[in-house]
Amino acid sequence: MALPSASTALSSITLREIPRKLLTGNCRPTTSVVQVRPSRTRLNAGKGVSSVCEPLPPDRPLWFPGSSPPEWLDGSLPGDFGFDPLGLGSDPELLKWFAQAELMHARWAMLAVTGILVPEWFEGLGIIENYSWYDAGSREYFADPTTLFVVQLALMGWVEGRRWADMLNPGCVDIELKLPHKKNPKMDVGYPGGFWFDPMFWGRGTPEPVMVLRTKEIKNGRLAMLAFVGFWFQAIYTGEGPIENLMAHIADPGHCNIFSAFTSH
Repeated sequence: MALPSASTALSSITLREIPRKLLTGNCRPTTSVVQVRPSRTRLNAGKGVSSVCEPLPPDRPLWFPGSSPPEWLDGSLPGDFGFDPLGLGSDPELLKWFAQAELMHARWAMLAVTGILVPEWFEGLGIIENYSWYDAGSREYFADPTTLFVVQLALMGWVEGRRWADMLNPGCVDIELKLPHKKNPKMDVGYPGGFWFDPMFWGRGTPEPVMVLRTKEIKNGRLAMLAFVGFWFQAIYTGEGPIENLMAHIADPGHCNIFSAFTSH
């Protein structure tokens, strides 16, 4: 308990002069200057969430300038801007769960937005015909809906089961290639990396760039989640896809906008 407290106290001192009494032969105290640099580790940083990322500094940008972040959001999570007005992450175990849930939803949203925009773009180029993401579930495919549902349930259940096991016991799901004389790094939960998910080894750099990449991922994922909600409302109120709505807005922004969409129904 004394060591963490001492390290925390020293980390709060920034290049100040500290008097230190040095005992000389005649026991006369002298004063010297000790330069203490800020520590890169903090007492509450990590909370078991990440063993790779460099925690963000206390003066990181916040969602509301001038506000104080809650104590459980200490900058150790990617995309942490101190936003938790309801205190949902005050429990460390729930905080880890919420972080993983947001990460998975963000990745699914990015895939969904890509799966909506690219086929609609292909339809505009004449590559495909009669495309509509909104009623894709009612279309006929190479197999009947029951078969597709069972296959999807089995495959996704297997993947999600392994992810859940990795959350309960981090590191137990190892999918790295076993090569002689090669020590595989320990991966963070939710960031498998390795040969299969990180062939360019972008996620194995120093902690600071890794945190930057993960922050970019979660920020793009949050934007994708908002974009998908927007696509959904557009399909309901206009009956058109997002690219069609964008082109109509560019052609006539005064009449084709969110206000006209609501007033016309």
